[in-house]
Formats: sequence, structure tokens, C-alpha cells
Amino acid sequence: MALVFVRTAIIFFVLLSVMRLMGKSQIGEMQPFEFVITLLIAELACIPMADSSVPLLYGVISILAIFILHQIVWLLDMWFTPMKTVICGKPSLVINRQGVDSYQLRKNNLEISDLIESMRGAGYFNLDDVYYGLYESNGSFSALPKEKITQSLPLLIIENGKKNAKNMGLAGIGENELSSLLHGQNVKLKNVLVLTVDGNGRVYFQQKGKPYKILNCKVRSQW
Repeated sequence: MALVFVRTAIIFFVLLSVMRLMGKSQIGEMQPFEFVITLLIAELACIPMADSSVPLLYGVISILAIFILHQIVWLLDMWFTPMKTVICGKPSLVINRQGVDSYQLRKNNLEISDLIESMRGAGYFNLDDVYYGLYESNGSFSALPKEKITQSLPLLIIENGKKNAKNMGLAGIGENELSSLLHGQNVKLKNVLVLTVDGNGRVYFQQKGKPYKILNCKVRSQW
């Protein structure tokens, strides 16, 4: 029992030292390669702690080897600009002056609902509350906000040609009203990228491959 405690303590202090040497990004928002390294270090640390038959030195050397590889990748990132894009990726502009960029969303395996959730986390509740929105290479969301943002929470009614019946019910929008709205824009349901409506009846509408529009409709309830 005492041996396991001592081995665990040694691994703990080695890990603490290595993580401190790797810099603050290891305990903040990590780049993809840093996340992979952190997972590897955690796995390597568990082996000598859990299995006393594995020499402790093996675990320490493995952790130090990962640290050295991290430093090599970090230097390549610093010295060669193209390498930064290869290793870390680059930001993806998912909202521009035309509206939502569906290609960038698909490229990052994201849905409209994921984008809306990220925007809410950043303090923006409507898709047209920002001029530009992008996902950084570390996965965080950044935006350039407009001077005036909407004050009512929008509900997602259509996402990539699919209706959300629950949100339609919350907004008090029936099938006939939705069909009438789409007919007025001369568009079929399957060609709608996104449609949201807030408690004031303000509609964010964007057809696939086209700029967004702001419309109005009647809602039976305010939320």
C-alpha cells in the first residue's frame, strides 16, 4: 500500500511539473494537438500508478518523451507559419454579412442548433445579432456584434429543411401559417437552411445558398 502511495506521489509531481512547463494553454483552451498530448499523458500516468509490476522509470520517461514532442511541435508552430495551419487548423467563419455559411458548418461537423447554442454561450440570441461569427482553431466561438441586438429569445422553427414541431407549438405557428410564409418567399421546405422566430414575430429566414432576410409573422404567444 505504501509503495503504491509513493509511486502515485512521484507521478503526481512529475505530471505537475510537466504541465506547468507546457504553459497556460494546457489548463485553458487547448489546441487539438495539445488536447491529444494531455490525453496521452493521463493514460501514461495511470499505467505505473495502477500496476506496480511496471517500473516507475518507464512511466516517468514516457511522460518526459511526450513533453519533448510537445516542445518540438510548439517550435515548429512558432518557426514555420504553414505548419501552424497543419497542426492547429484555422478559424472558420460561420456567419458573415450574408448570414450563416452552411459550407463552413458542414466542414466542422456542426448543425445550425450547435451554432445557436454557441452564440447563446457568447451572449447573442439571434443569428443576426452579429456581423461576423467564427469558430477559433481551439473550438471557442468569437463574434463581432452589431450595435443593437434583439431583446427577444428566438425559437428554431426550421433547420436544414426540417421542421421543429415542438418549437412551432411554443410559437403558436401552425402548418398553414408556416406553409403560407414559405409560399410568400416562393421556396420549398427542403430548401430552407434556417428559420427562427422570436416572441415579437420577428423572423430570421435564410434559403440555402442565399443571403438571409428578416420577415415578420404573427405569433400566438410570447415567451
